[in-house]
Amino acid sequence: MQQTADSFLRLVKIMDELREQCPWDKKQTIDTLRPLTLEETYELADAISGNDWKGIREELGDLLLHILFYARIGREENQFTLQEVIDGICEKLIFRHPHIYGDVKVADEEEVKRNWEKLKIKEGKTSVLGGVPPSLPAMVKATRIQEKAKQVGFEWDTKEDVWRKVEEEMSELQEAIAEQNPAHIEEEFGDVLFSLINYARFLQVDAEGVLEKTNKKFIFRFQQMESIAAARGKSLQELSLTEMDAIWNEVKKQTTDS
Repeated sequence: MQQTADSFLRLVKIMDELREQCPWDKKQTIDTLRPLTLEETYELADAISGNDWKGIREELGDLLLHILFYARIGREENQFTLQEVIDGICEKLIFRHPHIYGDVKVADEEEVKRNWEKLKIKEGKTSVLGGVPPSLPAMVKATRIQEKAKQVGFEWDTKEDVWRKVEEEMSELQEAIAEQNPAHIEEEFGDVLFSLINYARFLQVDAEGVLEKTNKKFIFRFQQMESIAAARGKSLQELSLTEMDAIWNEVKKQTTDS
C-alpha cells in the first residue's frame, strides 16, 4: 500500500512539474483536454475489448494522468483540490454502500442497484435518469437508461415479453415504410433499435460490445476479401456482387473453421 501511495505522489509531482515547466502543458485548459480525454477513454475501451492487459495498464495510466491534470487546473482556478476530489468519491462510496459501511442488509446485486438509485435521489437528484451523461454514445446511453428505469420497476417480466415488443416495433417500422413517411420511418427505426438493445440486456449481452466485435469481424473479412481479389489480379470494383459474395463466403468459411 505504501509503495502505491509513493507512486501516486510521484505522479502528482511530475504533473505539477510539467504544468509549471512544459510549454505544451502550460497552455492546456479543460476544453483543450476534453477531446484528448475522450480519445484516451476509447483507447482504453479498445484495449478492454481486445483483452489486452498490457494495453489496459498503459491506458489506465494515461487516464490517471488526465485526472490529475484536471485536478491541477481545478486548483489553479480555485474550484477544487485533488484532496477534495479524492475525499468526495470516498464519502460518496461510503454513503452509497450502507450494506458495507452501515447496518443495511441486501439479498443480491439487484437490491444493491435499487438502493443505489434511492440514495442518489436522497442526495438531491430529481430524476432516476438524471445521472445518464448526455454525451454518451447512443447505444450505451440506451442501455444505461433501461438499466436505471429497471431499478424503479419499469421493466418487462421476461425476455419473451421483450421479444414481442421487438416484433411489434418492427411491424410498426414496416407500416411506416409502406406509408413512405421519412419522419415516421426514422422514429420507428429508432424504436426498433431501442427495443433490440433492451432484448440484449435480457440476454445478458453487451449490445455496444458485441456490435464492436461484429464491426471488427466485418473489417477483417472485408480486408481479407480485398487481399484475395488482389492476389487474383483484381480490385473489388472490377468484381460483380456475385463474385464478391463468393470470395466473402470463402473468407467466412476459413475464419469459421479456424
